[in-house]
Amino acid sequence: MDTPVFLPLRSRPEMLETAAAWFASKWRIPLETYRESMLEALAHPGAIPQWYVVLDAQSRIIAGAGAIANDFHNRPDLTPNICAVFVERHWRGRGVARMMLDSIRHDLGTLGIDDIYLITGHTQFYERCSWSFLTMVREDEGGDARMYTAKTCSVLLPNPSDDSGLPDPTV
Repeated sequence: MDTPVFLPLRSRPEMLETAAAWFASKWRIPLETYRESMLEALAHPGAIPQWYVVLDAQSRIIAGAGAIANDFHNRPDLTPNICAVFVERHWRGRGVARMMLDSIRHDLGTLGIDDIYLITGHTQFYERCSWSFLTMVREDEGGDARMYTAKTCSVLLPNPSDDSGLPDPTV
């Protein structure tokens, strides 16, 4: 198995168009919306928004997520929000999502952010990844959603089983 590589988009700005198209193909949000947010991230690399991708050995995007101010809900005080979390089917169940989330927690911690949030229906997975249920929020489309929170970290524990520098996905 090739080792996935986590990248903040700001470290590979030439991937902006590829990343925007990839995210737009996974979610019902227009390509231009992703492009604008990613351009904003590149213009302000130490702030929100931020965008992240995970690449396979052939430099194909296999997973990704963003960190934005508000993920379409009624609690603007709970910010920033992790959004658009997606892992390609072939890579699911292999620690990629956990590695990506841990890497995002580390990256945002180095940017001076202490707490992060996300809305999701995938409760057990996020709880296993050290996220805690916080409250119910009202989505802009009218439904209720579960809001989770996690602390960021500025120290990243390396995976002891390899020398890739990626966090240990089993922690």
